[in-house]
Amino acid sequence: MNNDEGMLNPWRLRLLHQLHLLGTVRAVAEATHMSPSSVSQQLATLETEAKAQLFERVGRRIRLTPAGITLAGHASEILDRIATAEADIAGLHSEATGVVRLAAFTSAFHGIVVPAVAALTQQHPRISVELTEAEPLVSRPALQRGEVDVAVCADFPDAPVPPDADLVRLPLTGDRVVLVTARNTITSDRSGRVDLAGLADEPWAFEHPGAHLADLAERLCRRAGFTPRTVARFESHGTLLSHVEAGLSVTLLPLLAVHDRYVVRTLDLVDPPRRDIHILARRTTMDRAAVRVVVEALRHQARSA
Repeated sequence: MNNDEGMLNPWRLRLLHQLHLLGTVRAVAEATHMSPSSVSQQLATLETEAKAQLFERVGRRIRLTPAGITLAGHASEILDRIATAEADIAGLHSEATGVVRLAAFTSAFHGIVVPAVAALTQQHPRISVELTEAEPLVSRPALQRGEVDVAVCADFPDAPVPPDADLVRLPLTGDRVVLVTARNTITSDRSGRVDLAGLADEPWAFEHPGAHLADLAERLCRRAGFTPRTVARFESHGTLLSHVEAGLSVTLLPLLAVHDRYVVRTLDLVDPPRRDIHILARRTTMDRAAVRVVVEALRHQARSA
């Protein structure tokens, strides 16, 4: 008799959960670095294990049946519970231990994430933090798919992200968008602020189109009544700030993204946009002691920054 008969395989449950989120076998295959045929074979095996029809074919694609949707809804919680049990057993309920996968957007690394993880490594040597640099548009879906455990995200009040009942959202800090220039190149008003409308003739540099902050900055310029004269595009904030430091351009960035090793000047805008920086984690993942320790380390660093 097969000892696995009637038992649901956690790895196959993860594939089912990803199919529910991503929609196609090909997308699951790309996310898991498997071939589509291998994914299909494993899902067929899961269907046998579940003793229920989980899929139905629509043309050349498959979609989840009501039973499949029900099981996919439980899959994320089941996988998180398994991880919690493994961590509890490994730590014998006395010390936080295990791997915590943390994703964060670029500008959060310098002021929050790296100092928090450095301090945590000294205080909790049995916790291993795996870091991934990812913008919120990438890290939030990765969190929902179970690919990361904690995500540091940000959004603006005029473009809030809809809440998700499966995710815990914890406030971290706030940040405002500022004008970044070379020293003594832009004049502010008596309040120390600058009006974007007066900068229509300046050379501008941004990240590549599609990047969250680039889209925001260009939208602010257009709202001020002009299309920015873009002279450079960059992948990283470091090269962008180097270009500004040389006096070749100006840009808009959240203050947290302006590293103090660059000799640049930051000026507040009239009515500056502010972004909300927060932590997201799956509710079931928060049961793990190591995840709670990482979350608290991030919040402590944000308070002291």
